Amino acid sequence: MKPFANRLLNLGTETAFAVSAQARAWADKGNKVYPFHLGDIKLPTPPNIIEAANKFCRDGKNVYCPAEGIPELRNALADDVGKKRGVSYSTDQVSVQPGGKPTIGKFIQTVMNPGDEVLYPNPGYPIYESQIEYQGGKAVPYHYFETDSGFDIDLEELKNSITDKTVALIYNNYQNPIGAESSQSEMEAIADIVIEHDLWMLSDDAYYEVRYGIKPKSIVAIPGMRERTVILYTFSKRFAMTGWRLGASVGPKELIENISRLNVNDESCTNHFLQWAMIEALTGDQSGPQKLLDLLQRRRDAAVEGLNAIDGTQIATPNSTFYLFPNVTSIMKRKGFTNLKDLQVQALEQSGVSFCMREHFGRPNPNEKDYFIRFAYSGISEEEIREGMAKLKTYFESS
Repeated sequence: MKPFANRLLNLGTETAFAVSAQARAWADKGNKVYPFHLGDIKLPTPPNIIEAANKFCRDGKNVYCPAEGIPELRNALADDVGKKRGVSYSTDQVSVQPGGKPTIGKFIQTVMNPGDEVLYPNPGYPIYESQIEYQGGKAVPYHYFETDSGFDIDLEELKNSITDKTVALIYNNYQNPIGAESSQSEMEAIADIVIEHDLWMLSDDAYYEVRYGIKPKSIVAIPGMRERTVILYTFSKRFAMTGWRLGASVGPKELIENISRLNVNDESCTNHFLQWAMIEALTGDQSGPQKLLDLLQRRRDAAVEGLNAIDGTQIATPNSTFYLFPNVTSIMKRKGFTNLKDLQVQALEQSGVSFCMREHFGRPNPNEKDYFIRFAYSGISEEEIREGMAKLKTYFESS
């Protein structure tokens, strides 16, 4: 048999799924597991959306539709995305996708040639790194540093990482895994860098509307950024529908037209009847999404309270996403560990708490000296959060 394609050697994955398998195996042995490892939303999708999906399925919206998506949904997305970011989009600036993730690969295919360089956040969503390298580019990381209020981007490192081969920058405000959000000054500094070097930008807005009581800000509202930025939009987080797989690419018309050409080659079209249901999601009753946010905020508060009660961990309260990224360097020293995996495995076995490690979100910087872990509180009840954190406190505070 002929060997598989060499490019597969550069294809990464979401290693956090391995933690899911580990937690499941521990639970299968009869052990209680507190699943803080996977950022899924184990809550029902709002009923008006479910009813709309059932209606349009029954009404025969089960045939092919335009590769770029039905115009009615594209128009609703252009209106919703634009208004919530203080800019204007037209229908032909929207390409419907089967989830948020396809926008990453299609954006890179559209703006990057083999050998080009793309800047991406690290720690960050591991598919950035995977897709850049799979498609023959060089993935160039930029990093964050810890502050009293959370995390800031290392802007000097970012500037110094740009070469004549750099073509794009991936930016994930309201960030997975660390919950970081840019100040206005940081956002403007990033925009200045992108404009100065004439780069394309992918703005990963997966968590743009997972905000607790504060209106989100978008980099596309800064003059000069809308025309060079593609927004990754997803229905997954706002409407608790991660398994439905609906999203969109929103950006400059010619770039979006090329992304839609890739739709034709990849999946022909995104699920037809679900597209009609998403119009209801965007324009119908919004009480369901608000209830989801209120519930997530209570879970956030319980998780932050639990972590800050542990001797050796201290974390600021993030105003977005559903992730916490505590520094556990003191815990590692207390335990005598030098490998974070040892802490992760022992924590599961002694407390039942399952979490991800910094290593699951991009290759660590060789200069990193501190240890971080990630908690997702979206898929676990408030009661279990408090119970799990109490057990983790007992384990973390033991020598």
